[in-house]
Amino acid sequence: MRRAAFLALGFLAALPARAETLSFPVLVPLTGFLSLEGTSQRNGAVLALTEAAAKTEVIDTGTSPEAAVTALERAAGNGNVGAVAASMLGTQMLAMLPLAAELKLPLVTVSGTASITEQGNPWVFRFFPGDAVTKTAHARYVVEELGRKRPALIYQTTAYGQSGKAHLEPAFKALGAELVFEEGVDPAAKDLLPVLTKALAAKPDVLVLHLHSGPTALLLKQAAASGVTLPIVAGSAMHQPSTAALLEPVELKGVCAETAASPISGGSPGMDAFTASYRAAFGKEPDAFALGQYDGMRMVLAAVRDGATTADDIRKALAGGSHAGLAMTYKSDGKGNMAHSAVIVCYDGTSRVPALVKRYDDVAGVVK
Repeated sequence: MRRAAFLALGFLAALPARAETLSFPVLVPLTGFLSLEGTSQRNGAVLALTEAAAKTEVIDTGTSPEAAVTALERAAGNGNVGAVAASMLGTQMLAMLPLAAELKLPLVTVSGTASITEQGNPWVFRFFPGDAVTKTAHARYVVEELGRKRPALIYQTTAYGQSGKAHLEPAFKALGAELVFEEGVDPAAKDLLPVLTKALAAKPDVLVLHLHSGPTALLLKQAAASGVTLPIVAGSAMHQPSTAALLEPVELKGVCAETAASPISGGSPGMDAFTASYRAAFGKEPDAFALGQYDGMRMVLAAVRDGATTADDIRKALAGGSHAGLAMTYKSDGKGNMAHSAVIVCYDGTSRVPALVKRYDDVAGVVK
């Protein structure tokens, strides 16, 4: 099955001889509060690199900015690096950016934190729609499709959470909906019932979440136990099969989420083949973080296949080219934002596999 899936994906042959000395380190959070998301990111990168027989090493960045910088320094000292699959944690990306510019190494990431591509750094490339895209889709679905005008927002106190909040507030306001409640919660919080109770006291007509995987599952479990019947539209962490696995299907009824793609929901032969390959390689289901990182590394490897032999060659190819990936077509907006589409998925309460209910293309107005 795995061989057939690789062929269906247009399996990249081993890298040409001129690029054999290049390595592509994977520096992602495998421990800490972002371990579920980071593991998916790692798997997507490793799958793409393994298919192409490319040299790589995986380093756990944990969740501290210092650990990420140390990992980048270590990776850069271990060989001729072509590009780095870099942490999806916003604070770590922001810490790594100056060093990447100094080392002249492309960072390929699926971080959603908006500010990483607002530093004027030409070495960062984001293969997951940033908050300017996903939060616009998030707000539009709530208002335009669900007809809700009194959202209550619960977000994470991390850079990721703050970025989502900063984009959701004006997005809702532009659509004629004002937040009736907003509060940040620490990712280490063990009980989210107090913030849920306060949110419900504001009499919202929808709950909007922008939380990491574990807190998302905890809040949904407590909402279900409390008999909450309001629609809940969550952030991209909810679409992950690993997040859904923490909940019973009935606890997911009425829950939707924004994301870049949902591989397990199918949609194309290429997506189905990727999902089969991922299952065979890792024994679990893929998510949009895995797919985005896979697509990103495939664009890097395509540049090498087409003649790139240095990190700067790869940077130029990412900055000036386009790539028909499995989730979408990727093209830089000039800042390193490569992804400009988002989808909404929803759960029916009988399965942990969501249905794709709405797609938003070219949200940032980029013509591909």
